[in-house]
Amino acid sequence: MALLYQAYQNHMDLTEPWRQGAAAAMRYLNLIPSGLSGRAMRRLSAALELISRSALTYARPAYGIDSVMVGNHELGVTEEVTFKTPFGSLLHFKKDGAPDQPKVLLVAPMSGHFATLLRGTVKTLLQDHDVYITDWHNPRDIPPGHGRFGLEDYTDHLISFLSQLGPRPHMVAICQPSVSALAATAVMCEGNHPSRPATLTLMAGPIDTRIQPTKVNEFAKSKPIDWFEDNLIHYVPFQCRGAFRKVYPGFVQLTAFVSMNLERHVKQHLDLADHIAKGEVEKAETIKTFYDEYFAVMDLPAEFYIETVRDVFQEHLLPQGRLMHRGRPVDPKAVRRIGLMTVEGERDDICSIGQTLAAQDICTNVRAYRRVHHMQAGVGHYGVFSGKKWNNEIYPLLRDFVHVNS
Repeated sequence: MALLYQAYQNHMDLTEPWRQGAAAAMRYLNLIPSGLSGRAMRRLSAALELISRSALTYARPAYGIDSVMVGNHELGVTEEVTFKTPFGSLLHFKKDGAPDQPKVLLVAPMSGHFATLLRGTVKTLLQDHDVYITDWHNPRDIPPGHGRFGLEDYTDHLISFLSQLGPRPHMVAICQPSVSALAATAVMCEGNHPSRPATLTLMAGPIDTRIQPTKVNEFAKSKPIDWFEDNLIHYVPFQCRGAFRKVYPGFVQLTAFVSMNLERHVKQHLDLADHIAKGEVEKAETIKTFYDEYFAVMDLPAEFYIETVRDVFQEHLLPQGRLMHRGRPVDPKAVRRIGLMTVEGERDDICSIGQTLAAQDICTNVRAYRRVHHMQAGVGHYGVFSGKKWNNEIYPLLRDFVHVNS
């Protein structure tokens, strides 16, 4: 198993000339005047498209947010790295000529895809907030000399990032990092840190996965932790800057995701070929845009993955008051003088109803009038932070919550 990632990378390197050749041939076909390109030519172009796209990418896609409407004005947006470690950057979406707005740290999951998966969330938040995001780096590009990255390191990064934002910023955590976000908040509140969050919003996060366990939760508990280490942890190939770092590879994660809905993904690619063959450019672009993001994968540091499975999904340390941070217990009762908002989706099959709400139960010293819980009807996991119901129903609640507590 230790050689699986290396074998995969060797295969990708050997087949890369075929993909490049297909892409070059496709560009040549596109130069032919439309009047001369018949259905047979478009079918050939469709085949070349599928060949050229038959690989994953380990580079972060662009956020592509160049402007945003603030009130009645369209403001330009530029990306600015304000703080950086080997494992992640604090990325600021700076708006030209923007009024003073509450600073929000958007905490992205470290779960096999890049933080760009939240670009829609960012663009919505930018209307009324000064937005920063945890832009995690791909471990396969981080030399082992930079050390390990575990669950405690993730929490330390959140504390460091919040410290860069000045007094009393706001923090919004999406899915998996809700545990670290709550832990960081508790540590900072206990130490009366000047940059402790004014509000903490946890969205579809696994605070207590003992509540209505999903298939994901059940799988995490179905094997001993040694099984995950022996079967899912691999060494980064020697061709990469992070050679010989131990990781949970992105291609292994994606394989698991795809296998859950294999027929759907096969159909999507057949539809893509059909749209290209028929000259349906817009429909083809919609599918390509989705898979450009979906097939951009990042590895997970082995320590972070194993500790998350063990501490969050198997042993449930946080809700039991047994989670430790740098030798000291994380005490949710230390969370006080902040606003706490939890959001869940009715149809979430990854983080079920009640698992995020549990944060309200263990943070007993948050005043009742500063608590908000919202269960969004009709949405699954991703609908909590993206799509129409996020924009029209969830976001207005979050915006008002942040502004009232600023």
